[in-house]
Amino acid sequence: MPRVTRPIYLDHNATTPCDASVVAAMIPYFTEEFGNAASRTHAYGWRAGEAVERAREQIGALVGADAREIVFTSGATEANNLALFGGARALRGDSGGKRDHIVSCRAEHRAVLDPLLALEREGFRVTLLGVDRDGRVDPDDLRAAIDARTSLVSIMHANNEIGVIQPIAELSALAAEAGAAFHCDAAQSAGALDVDATRLGVDLLSLSAHKLYGPKGIGALVVRRRAKRARVEPILHGGGHERGLRSGTLPVPLCVGFGAAAELARASRAADAERHTRLRERLLERLAAELPGIVVNGHASSRLPGNLNVSFPGVEGEALLAALPELALSAGSACTSAKPEPSHVLRALGADKARALSALRFGIGRGNDSAQIEAAAELVIAQVRRLRALSPVWDDLRREAARAS
Repeated sequence: MPRVTRPIYLDHNATTPCDASVVAAMIPYFTEEFGNAASRTHAYGWRAGEAVERAREQIGALVGADAREIVFTSGATEANNLALFGGARALRGDSGGKRDHIVSCRAEHRAVLDPLLALEREGFRVTLLGVDRDGRVDPDDLRAAIDARTSLVSIMHANNEIGVIQPIAELSALAAEAGAAFHCDAAQSAGALDVDATRLGVDLLSLSAHKLYGPKGIGALVVRRRAKRARVEPILHGGGHERGLRSGTLPVPLCVGFGAAAELARASRAADAERHTRLRERLLERLAAELPGIVVNGHASSRLPGNLNVSFPGVEGEALLAALPELALSAGSACTSAKPEPSHVLRALGADKARALSALRFGIGRGNDSAQIEAAAELVIAQVRRLRALSPVWDDLRREAARAS
C-alpha cells in the first residue's frame, strides 16, 4: 500500500486552492492600493475602481457577458439568493402579482432549494422537477410544468455532487417561450466548461471564485442587460452600490483575485478539461476492475471533467472516509454525526438509502497527477475490500447477485 505523507486533495468540487498568481495579483490591493472603489474624489479610489472594472471585464470574458452585467456578491449562495428573491419579487411586481410561479429541480444545491422554501412561505408557488436516473432534467417535464403564471425557472448547469451537466440551452429556450426568466447556478461549471451566457440563453447566472482557483468570499450574479426578463430587486440595502442591486463596500482584493482566476481559467480550461477527464477515467477504470458492484452516480459522460461520484455497496461512505485519512474526499451524502441522512441528489436519481449512504465524491483538479490517482485508487480498493470483509451486508448482496444470475 502506498505511503502518503500529506493527504491527497480530491475534493475540488468543494473548493479549490487559490492559485499563486491569483494571490500575487491580490496582494497590492491589501497594502499599497487599499482604496475604496466607491471613493470618487481621489486617486486611491480611482485606482481601486479601475481594478474592479478590470475584474468585471475578465469575469465577463470567461462567461460571454458584458462587464456591465457583472454584479459582485459574497459568493454563489448570495448570488442565488439575489436571483431568486430579487427576481421572483421583481417579476411578480411587474405583472401585477400574476406571475407567482417558480420552477426548479429536486437535485439543486441547498443555496437554491432553501430560498425556494422561503419564497413558498411568502406565497409563491414552487414546482420542483425530478431527474432521470442519470441525473438530467427532461425538457418535456419543464414544458409541462410551465404555466401562464411562471415567472422564473432555476436549473443549475452542473451538479455539485454528481457533476451532471444539464441541457441548459434547451431548457432556457422553453422558459423564454413562456416569457419566464431563466436563472442558472454555474458555480461548478464556470472555469471547467465552456460557459457562454448568450449561447446558453440564460438571464441570470451565478458564479463563485473559490470554485475556479480564486479566493473565498467573492462571487457574482450576471444580470443580462439585453434580457427584459432579467429583472431583479435588491435584497441588501444601504448605499446603492452595484447599480443599486447589491449595497456594500466592495472587497477590492477579492474582486481582483476573482478576475485573475477567471482569466487564468479561460486560458487553461481546455487543457485542464482534457487532463482531468483522463485522470477521472483512469480512477474509474481501476475501481471498476477491482471492486465488483460499484455504481457510478450520474451520467457517464455528460459530467464535469474532474467529477466522479461512486457508490460502494456493502460499505458506508462515512466509514470509508474515516478509513482513508490519506485522502481528502467528501461523502456523497450530507450527514451529521448524530443522524446520517442520504443525499437528496442521489435520492432524486432513484438511489435507495443504502446506495446513497455508500457514495463518495472524487473531485479532481489542477494539483492532481497520475501518481496521485494511482495511489488513491490503491487506498480506496484496499479499504473497501477490508470493510466489505467485515460487513454482513456485502455477503447478503453477493448472495442475491448470485441467485439473480
